Amino acid sequence: MTAVHEAPARTGTLEIAPSAGYIGAEIGGVDLRDDLDQNTVKEIRDALHRYKVIFFRDQQIGHAEQVTFARRFGKVTPAHPHEENPPEGFPEILPIDSRRYTQNLGRTRTSYDHSWHTDVTALVNPPAASILRSDILPPYGGDTAWTNLVAAYEGLPKELRELADRIDIRHQFAARAAEGSQRARKIAEANLVAYHPAVRVHPETGERALFVSPGFTRGPREIRGFSPEQSEEILKLLWREATRTEYTVRFRWAPGSVAFWDNRATAHLAIADAGHLGHDRVLYRVTLEGDVPRGVDGRESELVSGEQFLGA
Repeated sequence: MTAVHEAPARTGTLEIAPSAGYIGAEIGGVDLRDDLDQNTVKEIRDALHRYKVIFFRDQQIGHAEQVTFARRFGKVTPAHPHEENPPEGFPEILPIDSRRYTQNLGRTRTSYDHSWHTDVTALVNPPAASILRSDILPPYGGDTAWTNLVAAYEGLPKELRELADRIDIRHQFAARAAEGSQRARKIAEANLVAYHPAVRVHPETGERALFVSPGFTRGPREIRGFSPEQSEEILKLLWREATRTEYTVRFRWAPGSVAFWDNRATAHLAIADAGHLGHDRVLYRVTLEGDVPRGVDGRESELVSGEQFLGA
């Protein structure tokens, strides 16, 4: 089973300190503002593949530096299929801003989605990776957790793995927005639906990951070939396995923190413990263009509604 066993170590120019038993590592010895050479980029990419989510501390970067860093690892997409107000001059940046959620959703919260999810899996080609940096933080609370979906798959009993290998799950953007708002109209116009294999093969590592994304498979709960009731029970089982505590890592944000995760091998959770405290929480995300997932038998995900989300 995929696990992290190393003590803190230096790999080339980087200092790597694993954060938890199955997932996560803090990366030191690099300034993300720098013009990184190819060897350093490769070391970061290798660490991302091994640890699934990597963390950088005390980074002094803004929108421009974040986008430039992201481009070293792939094509950067627009902020989000439903985003209408990215920061001026930076269409790639998605604000994760508690102040906007009050306006758009009509209630106080610190993140758009407080369920476990993999980013935008309602797309037929979900983002390959996401990079999130902190800006304004509450004095406590507002952590984020990630889970290792490769470890979750490897931990399944053989019979359950074989079932998961064969099934396709409907992913849909069942978004929340204030009724009659411009955002609600945007969501209705760009309705995103896709069927994905429940197990996807990572295009770079060849690892198999349990690709169930609870936040995008909640409703309608549909697995091809199963009734809604059967689909719901199977999904609940797979969701529980995907988010078992031992496969997770929890990250405490601080000024200058940056998280970089492989969206093909993880799900994450914005922990809903700070919305009632009255503090602002603002982070900024960019995403990298992803491929169309393939199952263990080579079958591809199927587009139902929407279009591929491409970067530049």
